[in-house]
Amino acid sequence: MGIGTPGGMPDVATGRPAAYEAGKRVVDVVASALALVVLSPVVAAVAVLVAVRLGRPVVFRQERPGRGGELFTVVKFRTMLDVDESRGVVTNEQRMTPVGSWLRACSLDELPSLWNVLRGDMSLVGPRPLLPRYLPLFTPEQRRRHEVRPGLTGLAQVSGRNSLDWGRRLELDVHYVDHRCARLDAAILARTVLTVLRREGIRSEGCPVGEPFPGAGPGGVS
Repeated sequence: MGIGTPGGMPDVATGRPAAYEAGKRVVDVVASALALVVLSPVVAAVAVLVAVRLGRPVVFRQERPGRGGELFTVVKFRTMLDVDESRGVVTNEQRMTPVGSWLRACSLDELPSLWNVLRGDMSLVGPRPLLPRYLPLFTPEQRRRHEVRPGLTGLAQVSGRNSLDWGRRLELDVHYVDHRCARLDAAILARTVLTVLRREGIRSEGCPVGEPFPGAGPGGVS
């Protein structure tokens, strides 16, 4: 693995220089730990807001595929109401609330995921973790996005987020895998700040939580 490999040699698991892989993990640990401490008042305030406006639990947990396709439990702040057929709250459009939309627009719902970064499930930068049901729908090339840890932000997120079609998003994920380096990571983090401030590409047309992945092949993406 990367930490045990001499700095000038590539990490067998990733194909990238071991010094980069080790340094990236150090940055992830230090930055996520520091952010969790510094942003703890914000985390507490958002938790109270979610509890009051959306109810409990305030944290949403869901399995997502990580590096190598191995499943882990991602944690985020809850942004949607529970399904309640008696009240006509069934679809994503009906379950999404103004508070939830605002949390997503500001990326505040992602704050608990810093814990996933600290644990090593995720990285600050990498392809976004998607749903497990998409795994068998990827082409072999698209599946390469799982050669690295998923990220809080990534190249696709700063290049249009949900406004991009699925083919372009997955293409950018694989491009990141092949070209990742400290300079690219820093550029993505800097562009993430601008993307969040401008609230760009938050939703797909007609889909408040993003358009589902249709899979490859006829009618899907290639």
